[in-house]
Amino acid sequence: MKQSDNKTVHGTAALYCRLSRDDNMDSESNSIQNQKKILLKYATDNGFPNPTFFIDDGVSRVTFGPSGLE
Repeated sequence: MKQSDNKTVHGTAALYCRLSRDDNMDSESNSIQNQKKILLKYATDNGFPNPTFFIDDGVSRVTFGPSGLE
């Protein structure tokens, strides 16, 4: 859904960032910060509308118990 010069594009570009297991867990990870920069640049360069971040920083399958709910 690339924006052309003569059209207005409506919608939202969902940008998903996920924690890398290699990062420490002090706060929002460096990995997340880097992903946000890369994804925002890509979205902007390609005319994606209303880029909105969805971030999974520190929640992984390893965090949960065997059922995934504990």
